[in-house]
Amino acid sequence: MKYGTIACNERSGVFLLMNTRTVFFLSDQTGVTAETLGHSLLTQFDSQGFRQLTLPFIDSDDKAQQAVSKINSAATEDGVPPIVFSTLVQDDFRAEVRAANCLHLDIFDVFLQPLEKELQQKSSHEAGRAHGMSDIEGYMKRIEATNFALANDDGGIARNYEMAEIILIGVSRSGKTPTCLYLALQYGVYAANYPLTDDEFDSGSLPDILLEQKSKLVGLTIAPTRLQQIRKERRALGQYSTAQQVRYELREAGKIFKKYSVPHIDTTELSIEEISSRILNTTGVERRVRP
Repeated sequence: MKYGTIACNERSGVFLLMNTRTVFFLSDQTGVTAETLGHSLLTQFDSQGFRQLTLPFIDSDDKAQQAVSKINSAATEDGVPPIVFSTLVQDDFRAEVRAANCLHLDIFDVFLQPLEKELQQKSSHEAGRAHGMSDIEGYMKRIEATNFALANDDGGIARNYEMAEIILIGVSRSGKTPTCLYLALQYGVYAANYPLTDDEFDSGSLPDILLEQKSKLVGLTIAPTRLQQIRKERRALGQYSTAQQVRYELREAGKIFKKYSVPHIDTTELSIEEISSRILNTTGVERRVRP
């Protein structure tokens, strides 16, 4: 094979060269649906490496043929057929891709046909329904929630915490900002975040502005080694990314979580999607809209 991935076995510490399989995500729109489902399935094969390519907006015969050409080229180069996750709606485009040299996993074939049979109704086969503008109200809720998250990021000047449904607290780079934005963009949840700094560590207390909304607080923590790695990528020099500073901040943040009985989540090995889901499950906050 042309492509390979170096991976380390966690138990033995031995580095191995894994063959890498090419994976395509095909869509007549953004490709988000194909990527989301495909990634979820691929994570179940942790001993296999993947080279992932997204081909969005396949909305003409020429683009469908170009996609087939790329798939066939990858099959020739790799010496093994690529895996293709597809959410193409047009039957003729799907037929072209199905004839390519690949393992073709047609998400609409898998799900729509059983639904059509159960509901005794043909689907619309209309492209772009999953991520289009058909739900204007839901779209506007996500926009409003995103604006709120940006205005209330890292203790921003707005601090409209009475409007927040969730307020994340934690040390710098523990995942607060991306989680707030994900909650807003995906579910329309009003999420703010507040960074714990020396002011809180020295006093061992949270400010009144947070205590007034204590029921909305969720803490984020992270392993010291992982946090140090993240901080070094952002600011390699200075005390900010030293092991001593990282351990100190996490230790003091933990004391604050315990003092105020703030539920907290370890983000070390969790994706943003997993963090967000656990937060919603912990708080009971309902998703305003569905992605």
